[in-house]
Parts: sequence; C-alpha cells; structure tokens
Amino acid sequence: MATSENPVGEEAVVQTVRGPVPVTDLGVTLMHEHLFVLTPDVQQNQPHLWNEEERVEDAVAKLTGAHELGVRTFVDLTAIGQGRFIPRVKKVAARVPLNIIVATGVYTYHDVPYFFHYRGPGRLFEGPEPMTELFVRDITTGIADTGVRAAVLKCATEEATVSEGVERVLRATAQAHRETGAPITTHSNAYVRNGLPQQKILAEEGVDLRHVIIGHSGDTDDLDYLRELMDAGSTIGMDRFGLDNFTPHEKRVRIVADLVADGYADRMVLSHDCPCFIDYFTQEDMAATLPDWDYTHLHRRVIPALLELGVTEDDVRQMLVDNPRRYFTPVAPY
Repeated sequence: MATSENPVGEEAVVQTVRGPVPVTDLGVTLMHEHLFVLTPDVQQNQPHLWNEEERVEDAVAKLTGAHELGVRTFVDLTAIGQGRFIPRVKKVAARVPLNIIVATGVYTYHDVPYFFHYRGPGRLFEGPEPMTELFVRDITTGIADTGVRAAVLKCATEEATVSEGVERVLRATAQAHRETGAPITTHSNAYVRNGLPQQKILAEEGVDLRHVIIGHSGDTDDLDYLRELMDAGSTIGMDRFGLDNFTPHEKRVRIVADLVADGYADRMVLSHDCPCFIDYFTQEDMAATLPDWDYTHLHRRVIPALLELGVTEDDVRQMLVDNPRRYFTPVAPY
C-alpha cells in the first residue's frame, strides 16, 4: 500500500494555472498570497464597483514586479468563500512570467455555506460529505470547465474553539488530502494558538502533519507554541509580512531569525498574505494603512533585515525555495 512518503509518478510535478510544472522549476515561491478576494454577491449585483480590465491589468503589473525581483511561483490560496474565479486568474496567468498555483477549499470562520449545510453525514439529507467530493474533483479533474487543477487544499480557523461547521471543513480537507495527496495550508489565529486544534483534527483523520502548513504563525512571538507546531511535523507560515497592524515588521523578522537560530529553517515558509484587490476595504485605505503590504516587500525589506540578524542566504533559500519544493512534491494517496 502506498504511503504519504511515496512520490507519485516518475517526475515530480505540480499543477499550475498553465499546466504541470516540475517541482524543481518552482524557484522562489510566495506560499500564501491572493489575487482577488471578493464578495461575489456584491460584485454581481453592484457592477459599478468592479472594472474587470483595470483589475486584471493591475494584477499583471504587480506580479510582474515581483518576478523582476526574483519571484518565480505565486500560490493563490483563494477558496470558496473568498470569491475564487478561475477564468479571471487564467487571464492574469497568461500574461505574467511566473507560475500561479491555485487552491481548493472552503473558507469560513463559523458555519459552512448553505450549499453544504443540509447535506452530508448526519445532516438533514444524509450522504457522503459533499465538500470532500468537490475538493477531490478540483484536484483530480479540474475547477469547473477551466482545465485548471488545484494543487493545494485551504482551510481556516479563527476562533479559539472550533465550531461544528469549521470542523466539518477541516475533516473534509483532511479526507481530500488522504484521497489525493494534495498538501494542506491553513489560516490560523496564532494569538489564540489554534494551530494546535487544527493539527489535532487533521491528525484524527490520519493526516501526516508533514504535509500541512499552519498559516499566519508569524503573527505571534510565542516561540514555544511555534516550536510545538513544528515539532509535531508541520511547517509554519511566516506569511503576513507587510501586515504591520497585526505584528510590527521588526518583531516579525526577529521571530523568524530566532527560530532559524534554533534550527527550524527547514520548517518555515515566507510570504505576505497579500491580495492584488480585496473588496473588504478601499484601495486608498489599504495603501494608507499598510504601505508595505505588497508582493515585493520580502525582497525589499524582509530578506535584508534577516541577513542583518545572522540568517544566511542558504537559510533564506531553504525557506523560499527548498521548503516549497518539498511541500509540493507529490505524495501518493494514503
């Protein structure tokens, strides 16, 4: 029987928007980003709020800017609940010189969307978990009729306790991972240490935690908590650089440097959690409040600051190239 350590196929490839790419060609990878985070009902019913051509042009410019500084792969972790629309992502991917990897999953802090609410194990209409089936289809067949296959599973917890709906999403995510081998990335709230219940639920479903990134871990300087996550096998996402309203830049950099000094460079990835466009607030407000929240921030400010604190160029490569390559190296269903 295949195990989670057995590579699938002769050549290790990962699915991108433009098709499969050898994992050895991923290069510098931003592991937790977004293109467009939207509220589809609002956009559909208030079309004056959206300019498709302008938004695509803006995304192309921003991703091209990241490429010019050395970024070669961009992981778009936008899922159901965040306005994922792959035809728009394809427009961007066709015009930028880097790889774009997309996710499947359901993003919620509380209940599942009503589409799933009444169907599934123990629900009003008993049957298989529909989320698992949807995630597996996105990974193995493709998303809608776009021909684009997801390569990563996304789930989220925000509160200290896990609601029934969120637990359903976590377990469906775990089941889809077991069925496909696609790795998992989470949104977590490091302030309440809820990466630990994420790991517990995923492990209960038989997930090998080496295939899980606990996202947004860099929001906290509770190093004992972060070490506990990594010692259990997971990689942690130090992936909100530029979001200084959560944790200041200097503290974020110091957290990474301290953990590298402790020998954990092989269990961290770096990113921004930044969207090209998000409709939760205006672009003007975002620019005024978060001036460094963009795809070039790592190269402009973070990497130089890490090097000043004693992190080596090999350590940086480990976090930006080697760890993403290992994470996306295919594993067999198990």
